[in-house]
Amino acid sequence: MQATASLPESHLAATLLQLIIIVLAARGANLWLRRLGQPGAVGEIVAGLMLGPSLLGALLPELSRQLFTAPSAAPIQLISQIGLILLMFQIGSDFQFAHLRRSDHRRAVAAAAAASVLAPLCLGLLLGRWSAPALAAGVNGWVYSLFFAVALSITAVPILGRILREFGLTQTPLGVIAISAAAVNDVVGWVLLAAVSAVATARFSPLDLMLQMLGIAGFAALLWFAGRPLVGYLVRRFPIEGGQLPHSLLAIVIASMFAAALCTYSLGIFAIFGGFALGLLFHRHRVFVEAWQWQIGSFVLVFFLPIFFTVTGLRTNVLGLTSASDWMWCLLIVIAASAAKIVPVAGATRWAGLSRDDALACGVLMNTRALMELVVLNIGLDLGFIPQKVFTMLVIMALVSTLTTAPLLRFLNRRSGRALIAAVEA
Repeated sequence: MQATASLPESHLAATLLQLIIIVLAARGANLWLRRLGQPGAVGEIVAGLMLGPSLLGALLPELSRQLFTAPSAAPIQLISQIGLILLMFQIGSDFQFAHLRRSDHRRAVAAAAAASVLAPLCLGLLLGRWSAPALAAGVNGWVYSLFFAVALSITAVPILGRILREFGLTQTPLGVIAISAAAVNDVVGWVLLAAVSAVATARFSPLDLMLQMLGIAGFAALLWFAGRPLVGYLVRRFPIEGGQLPHSLLAIVIASMFAAALCTYSLGIFAIFGGFALGLLFHRHRVFVEAWQWQIGSFVLVFFLPIFFTVTGLRTNVLGLTSASDWMWCLLIVIAASAAKIVPVAGATRWAGLSRDDALACGVLMNTRALMELVVLNIGLDLGFIPQKVFTMLVIMALVSTLTTAPLLRFLNRRSGRALIAAVEA
């Protein structure tokens, strides 16, 4: 009986120790990277990698094993996913989508979304087929190329939203266009990922894909026609006084958020988009949004998000490339992936009516991949269609594309001579 009682206590102690290390390391790296001119969220990504096999695991493997393995790993992963759902709800609720009433902005979203998917997909297929003999010998070349292409096409909505928040772009037309296009991009990306995974496991069915698309359309229609009136009723039924969310309203919102996440998970497009979709229904209710940010927002950013970055960092080892040939392929992938996002998106949004500098900034923002594409990479790795070295190269590509976002935006700011970015405290 005593042994049974002590086991959960040991799990709790290990989990609490992990949380202490994660929160403090993320906050320290956040402040450090901000001093270097990077968004604080990039520091949190770096902290996650430093706690994983890329640094701590390489220098002190025994300490790393004791800290970040064992039974507490599963609870930490679950906490990270819950935090992402909450973050995506915040991002959805905080955007001023009234900017999309303008036809030129709608055109820009459609153009950016199409360019950010089609160009990387095509280049990814070509680069995948070309690199397969050297990097993926013994693997089905077409399936490898398909995973490679989907990985290049992803834009990381959570980190993009965080960067937009930190740089004061969430309520600007540029920010709304970028996050809207990224949301469309990722929905298409997850559908493509589901189809590619089905092809890889010989379970592909055109009927299943069509049913999935119909399910997504039905979910969107349900939110639009039933969700919006219900949200309006709830906000009126439980009025916000003194900037405090009524507990009943908060409970209903959280339950609804998780229900929406279950719906999108069931539709095969990742649970976090349920949180984002529900958040969109609240963006018109500014009193609610401000109260949420005051009561819940900071806790999500300081506690939940660093856990997600650490979990992904623990699964990534950037020290796996050992030869000059490996690094040449890695450099080629980084350059090709960035060019496939920035150039087509900038051209498409310029054609859609954005100014030259805003079009280039939109291309840079859509190149923010961060660690979200690790979902794609891990699926490919687990199925055996992305070799370990290619996995590492694509992770490095995702990190470089994110680290270059802030410097490129600041360069555009200096060149244009206008206030493109207004940094805010994280």
